[in-house]
Amino acid sequence: MDTPDNLQSLRSPRLRPGDRVRIVSPASPPSREGVARGVERLSSWGLRAELGEHVFDQWGYMAGRDEDRAFDLNSAFRDTGVRAVITTRGGKGTYRIVDALDTDALRRDPKPVVGFSDITHIHLTVWARCRLAGLHGPFADWSEEWSGAASADALRRALMTTDPVTLLRDPAEASAAASMDGVATGILVGGNLDAVRTEIGAGLPSLDGAILFLEHQKGTGLGEVDRALTQLARSGALDGLRGVALGQFLGFEQSTAHPALGGWGLVDVLRDQLARLDVPVLGGLPVGHGAHPPTIPLGTEATIDTATGTLTLQPAVA
Repeated sequence: MDTPDNLQSLRSPRLRPGDRVRIVSPASPPSREGVARGVERLSSWGLRAELGEHVFDQWGYMAGRDEDRAFDLNSAFRDTGVRAVITTRGGKGTYRIVDALDTDALRRDPKPVVGFSDITHIHLTVWARCRLAGLHGPFADWSEEWSGAASADALRRALMTTDPVTLLRDPAEASAAASMDGVATGILVGGNLDAVRTEIGAGLPSLDGAILFLEHQKGTGLGEVDRALTQLARSGALDGLRGVALGQFLGFEQSTAHPALGGWGLVDVLRDQLARLDVPVLGGLPVGHGAHPPTIPLGTEATIDTATGTLTLQPAVA
């Protein structure tokens, strides 16, 4: 099935040794030690890592005032020598600054944004405004214990090669049993469930012809997952979807079902909500808030195949 014209992707040039990358903090503040490790890792690939002016600022639970965090992002977007923008961490606050982003600069000079969790707000905004592909990948606030060599290699390949990316379903993931048979192809859009839900009525792009990717962090209960999916459905945001790719839903083990919840667990809620869409659903993808995260393109053509348990993605760079 062809990709609709309104979902054609803009891809950035792949990175090469000697390219500059800018590290920014759009959400919560990072640790200096972790960022130093991130700079070291990027430098080991031959990249020239530099820090945004306000990377280590703090304003409440955010990495500086709104205008300063937006300034760092826009400075990176407008600098034609910067070839990728890598965020230090997620947390809170990105949703406050997306309206101030200079996405026209990204359209003129495409460069990928790397991050996940609260950075989903940037990915959605950039895709909605200029159809630029990004990378759902590890942060520059680097931890070998949390990310490790496999995560580093996946990020390097996603930035510096044009290799397709394939993820294999992990039956041990809490969302695995929510799969519903079929094959679907479309542009992969999405990220963190709470962030996707928050962008309804603001910056959520049309999902008509897309595959929706969702993952969920620890800290909220089963009812919150249900509320988020209900809100997406009631808003009409899920109309025209071709498929759903489910990543990690942390805190919801297979045995989460509880008598007080009518015996329901995560899989029951996911299947009850998503079956109404009548599209293929591939659950159990090992991507989200868990340790050793892979890097996957967002905003490129993806195929889910429940028989093989695979999500196959075209690269975010060309």
